[in-house]
Amino acid sequence: MGKKYSSNNHVQLVHSGSDFFDTLCRMIDSAKRSIHLQTYILSNDETGNRVADCLVAAAQRKVEVFVLADGYASQDLPDEFIHKLRNAGAQFRFFEPLFQSKTLYLGRRLHHKVVVIDEACALMGGLNIADRYNTLPQIPAWFDLALYVEGEAVTELLHICEQLWQKKRKIKKIHTKGPAEHSQDGIAVRVRRNDWVKRRQEITSTYMELFRSANESITIMCSYFLPGTIFRKQLKRAIARGVKVRVILASMSDVPVSKYAERYLYRWMLRQNIEIYEYQPTVLHAKMAMADNERLTIGSYNINNISRYASIELNLDIKDKTFVAEVQKDILQVIKKDCKPINSTTYTTRLFSFRQLLQWAAFQCVRMMMTISTFYFRQRE
Repeated sequence: MGKKYSSNNHVQLVHSGSDFFDTLCRMIDSAKRSIHLQTYILSNDETGNRVADCLVAAAQRKVEVFVLADGYASQDLPDEFIHKLRNAGAQFRFFEPLFQSKTLYLGRRLHHKVVVIDEACALMGGLNIADRYNTLPQIPAWFDLALYVEGEAVTELLHICEQLWQKKRKIKKIHTKGPAEHSQDGIAVRVRRNDWVKRRQEITSTYMELFRSANESITIMCSYFLPGTIFRKQLKRAIARGVKVRVILASMSDVPVSKYAERYLYRWMLRQNIEIYEYQPTVLHAKMAMADNERLTIGSYNINNISRYASIELNLDIKDKTFVAEVQKDILQVIKKDCKPINSTTYTTRLFSFRQLLQWAAFQCVRMMMTISTFYFRQRE
């Protein structure tokens, strides 16, 4: 699974805010047989309860509902929230709560975000189920991206959800019918996963492929951008081939130490002539990359060692010139309207400053934290 592109798919780009959550709720409301929802953060707030109410209504219609949330990131969910789902007939569980797994894989988290409805359609990307990703009065949504998909790729996404759910619970296979009949655009889609413990590095390989094969341009949008040595080498080689590289990053972060560490790399990026843009209106949480206006990848994977080694991640690769060109146009508009360019004029490159000392310290601290969180006793076959 996940190695070849399937061609019989319809795909739409979905933005965070009401665009995403209206789409998600419509999908849940349309379910007739089954719903799989798997996420990193499920919050007991207005947005989380709106989605939960839709799931409750589906369960009351006798739709099979399976909800899997990360045991660390969603550990603050109150019992009342969970009981509301279960009392309606939905099944809910946490993925390997911290310090409760017999395998003790420190740092391994369910970081992917996906919902699959009836093997007919799916929605996946970087968005968690929480107010900060939604459009609410006087609260701007964090900038994020997702993909709505119909077609052959949905079947594979369903298999992935079932595999994770069945790790501890035996359920009957629910995909007894083929994908629903619907209009297709013939867009090539490839499902990609990262789970170091299970020896899956497919998304890492996708990024390597994009960087190695690009001839004209690479566009990266990332919320926690801390590329390791191998990624930096591939970007440097791409630039040496004459490839234009632009990186869109957050100007503010929910993890301040990560932003300080990220800015420590700005000097390296500027020396390589990488274009840097910081998104200004709110927190940027999207994770995507494009090459040559022909291929892109979108999902939950950040370019850092936590995504590479410590988390379960899910991306979709798209190979379609028309669709990728539309996404590129969208991103260029975001750069023009909402981003501030960072260059040698706007970013100090003095050899020594207190700010650079803080950035260096943050970089070393984050590297150490990533090393600790990505330590495992063994990989599984």
